[in-house]
Amino acid sequence: MSRMANTSDVWWKDAVIYCVDVETFQDSDGDGIGDFSGLTSRVDYLAELGITCLWLMPFYPTPDRDDGYDITDLFGVDHRLGTHGDLVELIRTAGDRGIRVIADLVVNHTSDRHPWFKEARRSKTNRYRDYYVWRADPPPDTSDQVVFPDKEDSIWEHDPRTGEWYLHHFYSHQPDLNFANPAVRDEIAKSMGFWLQLGLAGFRVDAVPFLVADVETGGDAVPGDPHEYLKALRAFLGRRRGDGVLLGEVNLPRSEQRQYFGGAAGDELQMQFDFITMQSLYLALARQDARPLSKALRGRPRIHPDCQWATFVRNHDELTLDKLSDDERQEVFAAFGPEPAMQVFGRGLKRRVPPMLAGDPRRIRMLYSLLFSLPGTPTLYYGEEIGMGEDLAAEGRMAVRTPMQWEPGRTGGFSSATPSRLVQRMVPDGYGPDHVNVRDQIRDPDSLWTFVQTLIRAYRDCPELGWGDFAELRQPQRSVLAHTCTWEGSTVVAVHNLASEPVSLELSVPLPDDGSWRLEDVFVLGAVELDNGGRAALSLDGYDHRWFRLVEATQ
Repeated sequence: MSRMANTSDVWWKDAVIYCVDVETFQDSDGDGIGDFSGLTSRVDYLAELGITCLWLMPFYPTPDRDDGYDITDLFGVDHRLGTHGDLVELIRTAGDRGIRVIADLVVNHTSDRHPWFKEARRSKTNRYRDYYVWRADPPPDTSDQVVFPDKEDSIWEHDPRTGEWYLHHFYSHQPDLNFANPAVRDEIAKSMGFWLQLGLAGFRVDAVPFLVADVETGGDAVPGDPHEYLKALRAFLGRRRGDGVLLGEVNLPRSEQRQYFGGAAGDELQMQFDFITMQSLYLALARQDARPLSKALRGRPRIHPDCQWATFVRNHDELTLDKLSDDERQEVFAAFGPEPAMQVFGRGLKRRVPPMLAGDPRRIRMLYSLLFSLPGTPTLYYGEEIGMGEDLAAEGRMAVRTPMQWEPGRTGGFSSATPSRLVQRMVPDGYGPDHVNVRDQIRDPDSLWTFVQTLIRAYRDCPELGWGDFAELRQPQRSVLAHTCTWEGSTVVAVHNLASEPVSLELSVPLPDDGSWRLEDVFVLGAVELDNGGRAALSLDGYDHRWFRLVEATQ
């Protein structure tokens, strides 16, 4: 079997991505805030876990009113986290361990404290005025278009100094940039080029649809074909770094997703997070019925061979459920977040996986087995590998952005500072560092950490999962998802029972040709024999999961 995935420039096809918030991962100097030096000291940990791509949440200078997504300098490093030299040291150290580094590209908006916006507010004729979007007339009611409905009631904010209103789809302290202005597009390209020159392998592009369409007017953010702007960003990336990647946050209906890849040409985003599959997965878990997940996977639009879906079960934002119907969303709320304090923005959950699944190790492991066996590139959020919980007392998304738990103790090995000085408090109660930490789990062959490490190794040994074609297998149980991924004549079969009750089923696996074949277990010694028609009887316990490789019986 060819292992193109090891040598190709299309490295993201079978990467394992790990998302880190620098300020909450490891503090090296005792000020209570994580930093690049601390993160660099943990690179060997990441390498041992098996991740191949490190995604950095925003590390740019910021007033920190939106956890770093309110930026005052697209070319800077926040002084709390370190220096450009510290970042380069991280990139170099990670590269020595075979780990590429990508970072958030946040260019939909800036902080209202950005020098550009400060200048833009001085007068209507200021050279930076057109870096943002303004209107002279009072805006209509746009309360139904705000991203954060519990914080904002309009996407326009009045500026008393100039008497006009500026556009902000997110918080009012985050004015939207004007992509119709060529100077803005040039600045964004310069910033990309700068970070690529320092060694980044690409970017996770924040809020991509807002770069293309003006949601308020229903028009385009850039004159002409707005998707030409994404094509231009992709082309610029390719000129500066041939193996660079753009991983897009595109939470849109299936009918629109293909266009953001660039359609048949595949010349826009190389990767998109599969929000629809994630949301359908939680509906399937709530119902203990695999059919919503199956439908979502079958509904993926066909994409260019060099493009890829990024799969995830938890990200750094709220666990959004906005693409489900109102009734479906209520089903998921009832199952995994019945209390108002567990919900956010009316559309999602501020919870991590283990508390949502009541700490059931069978169900938690089945879910992560699903993540790594679904066709695509798996993405982990820091702390998932040890089963960290959330702090429901924290506001909004910050509930899941708590310090990493390295060892038992009041500050979990994250910092030598006192608990009161930490950038955010540790997770309380039964999921705190005394109960959930790296030190204990990394030594335990039966821990979640060891299980996730095993999944990562299996995923890396099964290129079919990242590169192959997906097909669902017929079988009689509604609670079971059985599917294959086939690449270069090799097939991996994965079977997952989403229900708590045991099931028995007959699988029918398409065979490459005549002869004797069997299903060889990927994780344990053992095999399941197939008859000449490719049929096999299989029994699964509640929340059970199996991975197989289809092999000739003579092997």
